[in-house]
Amino acid sequence: MDANKLVSRYEAGEQDFSGAVLHQANLKNTELISINLCAADLSGADLSGAKLRGCNLSRANLTDADLNGADLSNANLSETNLIGADLTNANLERANLRKADLRGANLVNTNMYEANLAEAELSGADLTKANLDYANLTDSNINEAYINGANLTNHIISQETHVGVSPRWISWSGSH
Repeated sequence: MDANKLVSRYEAGEQDFSGAVLHQANLKNTELISINLCAADLSGADLSGAKLRGCNLSRANLTDADLNGADLSNANLSETNLIGADLTNANLERANLRKADLRGANLVNTNMYEANLAEAELSGADLTKANLDYANLTDSNINEAYINGANLTNHIISQETHVGVSPRWISWSGSH
């Protein structure tokens, strides 16, 4: 399916695009609120500036996708592949990222207030200046994650959360 067909069908009222193949689709600045893209292939897609509030992207492939400035608040991104994705300045407030794979993702200045990152894979992710206030990091892996300047106030973490990183990569206080 191409991006124009998806947008046209969405604007006509259709919302279920489960399993759609949209590899490298250009959906920049598109409004797709509450769309169902469960298990869709959006690898390499340009979703920068897209409005995806409340959408279902569970089990989707967003490898290397551009989500810079996208609004994914209240979205379901559980078990989603976001390896290498650019989520700079994205809004993931109250998003469900349970078991999501964010290895090497760019999450600089991303808002993840009250996001559920339980069991998420964040190794090698750049969380510089990210807002993780009240985020659930239970059983997540943040090995080698860079979180300098990140807001980790009131985050939820468990003994199973894998933090084992070197001081050059992590700074809980936000100092350099």
